[in-house]
Amino acid sequence: MFAANLAAQAAGLRVGMATAKAQALVPDLIIKDAGPAADAAGLEKLALWALRHYSPIVAADPPDGLIIEATGAAHLHGGELAMLNDIVARLAAAGIAARAAMADSWSAAHAIARSMTKPVVVVPMGKSAETMLRLPIVALRLPADMVAQLQRLGFVWIGDLADKPRAPLALRFGPELHRRLDQAMGRLGESIEPVRPPELLEFRRMFAEPIGAPETMARYTGKLVVELCNLLEAKGLGARRLDLLFHRVDSQMQAIRIGTATPVRSAKRLMRLLCDRLETIDPGFGVEIMSLCATLAEPFETKQIRTSLLSENPETDISSLIDVLANRVGEARLYRFAPVASDVPERSVCKVAPAAPPTGQDWPAQWPRPTRLLPNPEQIETVALLPDHPPVSFSWRGIRRRIKRADGPERVFGEWWKRDAELATVRDYFQVEDEAGERFWIFRAGDGENAATGSHRWFLHGIFA
Repeated sequence: MFAANLAAQAAGLRVGMATAKAQALVPDLIIKDAGPAADAAGLEKLALWALRHYSPIVAADPPDGLIIEATGAAHLHGGELAMLNDIVARLAAAGIAARAAMADSWSAAHAIARSMTKPVVVVPMGKSAETMLRLPIVALRLPADMVAQLQRLGFVWIGDLADKPRAPLALRFGPELHRRLDQAMGRLGESIEPVRPPELLEFRRMFAEPIGAPETMARYTGKLVVELCNLLEAKGLGARRLDLLFHRVDSQMQAIRIGTATPVRSAKRLMRLLCDRLETIDPGFGVEIMSLCATLAEPFETKQIRTSLLSENPETDISSLIDVLANRVGEARLYRFAPVASDVPERSVCKVAPAAPPTGQDWPAQWPRPTRLLPNPEQIETVALLPDHPPVSFSWRGIRRRIKRADGPERVFGEWWKRDAELATVRDYFQVEDEAGERFWIFRAGDGENAATGSHRWFLHGIFA
């Protein structure tokens, strides 16, 4: 048996079991012919997908894994844990059950992902070796016959091997045993060959003598950017994502990934974004190859910016500022608000990319909206006169405020076509100003008379500038 899904494993079937035995255990077992070539092609597609979405260094790890170098890329996705959760969730949405682990070395991450029961594991920095000691020796990627011999000698866990004299074991099993052990403990590096799509636009520089000085790397970065921009211009394209890879002499790789809000082929602009991240690169004993590739390129459309002195509102191109901020704090943390067609305030706004085109919607013009809308309305204590009158005062977060001016009510009805519970609900919103001049957006849940329209409690929903 080459593979078994979760249902088959729950029934007691295991990979490597004879087909006749599996059919005897599960009479109605569905058996399909294995397709190693198709599996390898599918794994290659997954690697290319991860390359475009998560990291500039991604490799396939046959038969069922991916290697993703997250250094310098995790912060763009909200951190290590958020990045792994997003990967597992997206694969699950596509019908692929996956487990992900992040550790100091990819050999350790490979072992932890296949040995732990949790779908996502992030090992703290410097704790990978300690975690590996508690894993079975199968996790070391040793040949099956070697694992069987070690188990017969009483070696079950990696910790059983870690403190044993090396000479007798090397004499019997050869250098492979301790090479895998050192890789798992992070004492020995392991090179990987990143996937590269055939249509990738890439330029590479090889050096007779390794380089390591920041100014030298910056100079050659500029040369690679110019070459790439010339090719982009010839093809009528603009870069949306660039990967700058540094191949070190110790077979390790360092990478920088930058993204842009719109297609760009300005060498000066791309050079600035890349050089802002050069300080994150550790050249080690030297860099022997530098390569720059555009992992995402789109048609480039020229746009004329109006700068006439007669124009009252000249257009301003802020895409360069967006790129700088997005590459520093992460693309997911940079957004703008756009209106949504909804009368319910918390549903009338959504987050979109900073350079996204207009949605074609607009907020109500007859009633102004607060500049700050609370994520959830917060209940307040009020003193109100009549159902149609605003409160005389209210208490919010332990502070009592006396209302000096008020405007309203603005009645907002529930969206009955979305939920039956909103069929009769209403909210009466008031804009109020306290004695200190601060302005708030408050509402009463209900019309003040009919209990079916709401709880008649008061809430603070927004704050005006």
